[in-house]
Amino acid sequence: MTNIIARIGAYNKFGSKLGLSRMEGLLARLGNPQDGLKVLHVAGTNGKGSVSKYLYEVLRAAGYSTGVYISPFIEVFNERMQMDGANISDEALERIGDRVIRAAEEMVAAGEESPTEFEVVTAIAFVWFAEQQADFVVLEVGLGGRGDSTNVVSDPLVCMITSIGWDHMDRLGNTLGKIAAEKAGIIKDGVPVVMNVADPEAKAVIAEVAGAHHAPLYDVSAVQAEGLAVTAEGTVFSAEVLGHRFENVHLTMRGEHQARNAVTALAAIEILRQKSIIKLDEYALMDGMKKAVQPGRFEVLKDGRDPAKRFVLDGAHNTDGVRTLSRAMNQIFAGKRVLVTLGILADKAVDEMLDELELLGERFLTVPVSNPRTMEAAQLADKLAARGKDATACRTPEEAVTLAAEMLENGPYDVCLFAGSLYLIGEIRSILRHGYLWETI
Repeated sequence: MTNIIARIGAYNKFGSKLGLSRMEGLLARLGNPQDGLKVLHVAGTNGKGSVSKYLYEVLRAAGYSTGVYISPFIEVFNERMQMDGANISDEALERIGDRVIRAAEEMVAAGEESPTEFEVVTAIAFVWFAEQQADFVVLEVGLGGRGDSTNVVSDPLVCMITSIGWDHMDRLGNTLGKIAAEKAGIIKDGVPVVMNVADPEAKAVIAEVAGAHHAPLYDVSAVQAEGLAVTAEGTVFSAEVLGHRFENVHLTMRGEHQARNAVTALAAIEILRQKSIIKLDEYALMDGMKKAVQPGRFEVLKDGRDPAKRFVLDGAHNTDGVRTLSRAMNQIFAGKRVLVTLGILADKAVDEMLDELELLGERFLTVPVSNPRTMEAAQLADKLAARGKDATACRTPEEAVTLAAEMLENGPYDVCLFAGSLYLIGEIRSILRHGYLWETI
């Protein structure tokens, strides 16, 4: 590959701006490739990546040519857009990226506002999915909903709102109602909406928006996951969703929150099945649900040197995500001695996150995130020390992984948890994958 990723990254200087006018202008110059796509649109504070992967794998298992657009990537940029089990190729990324960037340059030359980096990437995805003639495309919202670049899709098959929580308040609003209003911006006239939201204020806002658009609303927040079993190997549950009984759904992804995410995906699938948009037998559905994985989201790895010990990677990067991580750790690793390696962006609710994280481990390593917004490792270690925790600051992710692996091998620890920013988790995963013995459970 040449310098296409650097050329795309150059658009980061324009920041992250909500609004659709730039995206619409860019796509018009590209022939509006999004208009021919059959889209499942997924928004939410947490869980939208997992829901997207469940939908993607179920549709693939049913025999449909399916694409998925996710963010951020964990290890390689090409992960951002996947089709039928494969990332976009370097060749396609180079070729389509060049075409999109030339269209962006034409906009600027014409006196129009430049697209942002995320808009350029999203446009590449739309062009690629159209070129691949995808039967279906699962689109994960990047930020919010109303002004997100994915929201140029005018007539999706179904919209989903997976959760409403506290994140990006500087952009989306300082109440759950305001945040919900932004997420509900993906709702379109007459398009079914699946909602799995707990907060009453947020639910009311979404219901009001759906009503204004005459969009059928399916609230699955009260669906019970029966017979729920969560282990290091995965999650099993049964549930009744929109009148269909799903027995013994096996998930590779772990945690009671994954049962909730799965219910959201199952509701969307059931809507499509009831509308005869898709044909799907129970075997394909169960196969797809089990195949769905999210690298770096409560991913459990076995230490190849000592099979009894575990690495856990989780990109819990906001307060709700950390609470979910805490519940999963307590479910799966109750009574185990945990070493925590942690890196957090400074603009997050760090103290609230530490309220949960400090309860998970006996010993902490802190590490900077490769992002200008990082909290310095020494500052994070000082915050933990002020809470009575033994914390050591590391200079780099490589140093943190080396020290953590040594402590896991030689110390009294059963589990090493790497947590925090997804930017960090991607680096950690790459270091482990290339330099250490481990295997996915």
